[in-house]
Amino acid sequence: MDGGQRRMSIDNEKVQLPISPKALVVHDASLNQGGQINSPVFAANRDPMQNGSAEAVICNSKKLEDAMQEIGLKIKHHEDNVKFLKAQKNRLDDSILDIRVVLGKTHSASETGSENKESSNGQNEEETIEQILSFDKSAASICVQLQKRTGTQITHIPFMKDMIGIVALLGKVDDDNLSRTLSDYLGLETMLGVVCKTRDGHKALETYDKEGLINKSSGLHGLGASIGRPLDDRYLVICLENLRPYAGKFIADDPQRRLDIKKPRYLNEETPPGFLGFAVNMINIDTANLYCVTSTGHGLRETLFYRLFSHLQVYKTRADMLQALPLIADGAISLDGGIIKSGGISSLGEREVKIKFPKSSGRPNVPENYYETENRMKELKWKRARFVDDLQREQTLLDHAKFNFEIKKQEFVKFLAQSSSYVSAPQFPAGGERSTPIS
Repeated sequence: MDGGQRRMSIDNEKVQLPISPKALVVHDASLNQGGQINSPVFAANRDPMQNGSAEAVICNSKKLEDAMQEIGLKIKHHEDNVKFLKAQKNRLDDSILDIRVVLGKTHSASETGSENKESSNGQNEEETIEQILSFDKSAASICVQLQKRTGTQITHIPFMKDMIGIVALLGKVDDDNLSRTLSDYLGLETMLGVVCKTRDGHKALETYDKEGLINKSSGLHGLGASIGRPLDDRYLVICLENLRPYAGKFIADDPQRRLDIKKPRYLNEETPPGFLGFAVNMINIDTANLYCVTSTGHGLRETLFYRLFSHLQVYKTRADMLQALPLIADGAISLDGGIIKSGGISSLGEREVKIKFPKSSGRPNVPENYYETENRMKELKWKRARFVDDLQREQTLLDHAKFNFEIKKQEFVKFLAQSSSYVSAPQFPAGGERSTPIS
């Protein structure tokens, strides 16, 4: 066969090829027999390989991005609501705690299984005085004896006019278990401490001779000897003028001028279980000592008792206290006798409390609008319950929105992976024919 015939034969074979651009079939493992995408994620979207254009890829990508953005806005909305509701709930928790302290509603440790079965009635001021007088050669005993006298020889003594009293008699406590634990925390020496206003009064309590020895004929030593109670032991003196007072705010509308101290909270903004308040706010103070005790206008709570207790936390039980240990910086006590001091120091063993704060008699320090305060407490608890319900509902919506966002994100990632494989695949001419040189 000559060259012309061979060429004609080849041309005829080309004409008879059963391949037509209109009948071109592309086999793709991702398509089922019906031509649909096998992946359920993209069942609603047309495959970019079916679309055959970059515009379809961009369109589908935009739809997924818009869906993710819409869900993201919902998440932000629910997060803002959760944050707001938590803040409101925490505010109500603080108010409820403050009112509970004002009303003296600390729970007795006897209700929590304490082994101490003493009466919760506590002791009155006269019993505390008798306990102080039993330490007959102490400075506190001498001061109590002198303050009970009314002669001019006593009232004209400078340091007696400057003296405020003994620590154990300057505050009262509503609960006997709390009184025992606070007294145990401070210790006997501090409970018998003498409190005076000024540095001059402090200086007059004790004088010295040229050799630096105590002059037993002057000051508190001289007065003790004059009443048959010679002062032999060392004693603590707390001068209010030397103390740095609390510089924060006070709880609004509280006649006891309790300190507005920030409550301990976990990272989730929850107050630790069993937290009852701060010791400095659980001391009831006589009205005369609430205002203008010092020359700068401060009272005993923000000076003396803030110095003694600082941010000491009070818990219902020892177990509650130990659970809240990460939140305790300045010490804590529990109504069943647990004591943690600052610096990680704990008190263990049997306790022996020889002097306690007297118990408040009746309701002398409760606001006049006592029943209104009780109703206010009920109202706050009702509001708190509503906020808790709203918070739980909003948290559920937030979790659901985050779940939907994760699903859309997975869809988007799969779409990008499929689009990337399509873009990187070899492209054929529009007619579907492969241009193959024939030798």
